[in-house]
Amino acid sequence: MAASSATAAESDAMEAAALVGDAVRGCVDFKGRRVLRFKSGCWRSASFIIGVEMAERFAYYGISSNLVSYLTGPLGQSTAAAAANVNAWAGTASISPLLGAFVADSFLGRYWTIIVASLLYILGLGSLSVSAALNPSDSSSPPLIHVIFFFFALYLVAFAVGGHKPCLQAFGADQFDDENGKELQSKSSFFNWWNFCLCISVVLGLLVLTYIQDNLSWELGFGIPCIVMCFALFVFLLGIVTYRFQVKSDDGRNPFVRITRVFVLAMKNQHAVAPVDMAAVEEEGAHFRFLDKASLEHSGEEVCSMSDVEDAKSILKLLPICLACLPFAIVYSQSTTLFTKQGATMDRHITSDFQIPAAALQAFTPGSIILFVPFYEHVLNPIARAISHKPIGISLLQRIGTGLVLGIVCMVVAGFTARRRLEISLEHGLLDLPAETVPMSIWWLAPQYLVMGVADVLTFVGLQEFFYDQVPGELKSMGLALSFGVAGVGGFLSSFLVSVVDRATSGHDRDSWLSDNLNRAHLDYFYWLLAGLNALSVVLYIYFAKSYDYSKRITV
Repeated sequence: MAASSATAAESDAMEAAALVGDAVRGCVDFKGRRVLRFKSGCWRSASFIIGVEMAERFAYYGISSNLVSYLTGPLGQSTAAAAANVNAWAGTASISPLLGAFVADSFLGRYWTIIVASLLYILGLGSLSVSAALNPSDSSSPPLIHVIFFFFALYLVAFAVGGHKPCLQAFGADQFDDENGKELQSKSSFFNWWNFCLCISVVLGLLVLTYIQDNLSWELGFGIPCIVMCFALFVFLLGIVTYRFQVKSDDGRNPFVRITRVFVLAMKNQHAVAPVDMAAVEEEGAHFRFLDKASLEHSGEEVCSMSDVEDAKSILKLLPICLACLPFAIVYSQSTTLFTKQGATMDRHITSDFQIPAAALQAFTPGSIILFVPFYEHVLNPIARAISHKPIGISLLQRIGTGLVLGIVCMVVAGFTARRRLEISLEHGLLDLPAETVPMSIWWLAPQYLVMGVADVLTFVGLQEFFYDQVPGELKSMGLALSFGVAGVGGFLSSFLVSVVDRATSGHDRDSWLSDNLNRAHLDYFYWLLAGLNALSVVLYIYFAKSYDYSKRITV
């Protein structure tokens, strides 16, 4: 009897030890309990999260891709005003992840931030549908209250994006354990499948929703994304029993607060005399020595550790790269505004009875991403490894720079296409007939969309990976948010530049480059202006990239 009891106790002890060995360190379940590897995380959790991201991108691009058509149509705005409003909204949607990352890291955590953002998304999309129903499509001057309600709903969506972008992908990556070799390999595959599925949902949104908006109704075109997001939230909640939640660090310090304190204390101590031993700083920190004064005592206030100072320096070093990439972000903004408006004036017939929406051509951008990523991984990178004799092939900074150059190519091609369109409109006597279709196939715009897609993969995806790699460990969300912010600031700059060019090139006896009558406008001049600005940015980027001091001692 005693032997039997001993055997049972030993069996229980071995089982408990096995369970402890299978526990994922640093993670808990939704009830705060230790999670076991075979019951949580990995693809069983990531599939729920990828599904939510597909729904969110379907909704976002279904709205953004054809927004300029709604503004110039039912809302009756001019081309320049509509382009400026779309750029400002897109810029807000790209900058709002900074706010979302702050809220997630400081207060709610990623999981609850995603839920709150989803609810805001549903409210915003539903309000857009109601706004479209209240405003008839044949109305040329809608009531001001309808316009205010529309933009309130639109910016509600923009702020909802801020909760999704920095949190959802990071929460998906949290489901894989870096300390387990098999899961680490799966984590790399997760990022590949993430982008692949994202592009599929973008293409579906561009093709399906833009057709519904142009040919059926705007309220349905805005309402379908609302329904999709409701279903996505249900799916996300369904996976809660499988999710792994990262345990916060013991010190509980907010990374945003501690980095901000470095800059504040450095400003307070700017006139203080540094001790002699402070000259012995790391080589990588020598670029921003003024921040070292944050570690000096000031009026009895708690000083910053040198670790905090070095983290602040790693953030500051990224700013020149950000600034050099802003002109490319301006170029990228044209793909959802002026490219679409230009395509709406061209021959969009596939058959005699069917024509595609102008915004649907934007599907070439994610389509080229789907095709280029495997080509980059399996062809270009192996060639780069053979030439450079480095395991990574092309470095991240080289990848980003190549994308910037392709941005110039895109604008040059777009300029020649716009010039050819003007010549055809002149040949057919359509200069003063802006409502007439120019007998030029919309497929002429396909090359600039394709080039933009490849440039997007190289530049924006490269920036995300570069920022994620270079920021400190607990600031990864901030790094991703900063990379999204480049596109956001570019959207605002594009809005500003469009307004300036429209005013500077218009007059009593001449049409603006961005005139509502595109047959008298000069989009070609505007595109070539952007090509010139991007050429200057490439020169600056090369200078900054050559002098950049990597935070990690690896060749990236």
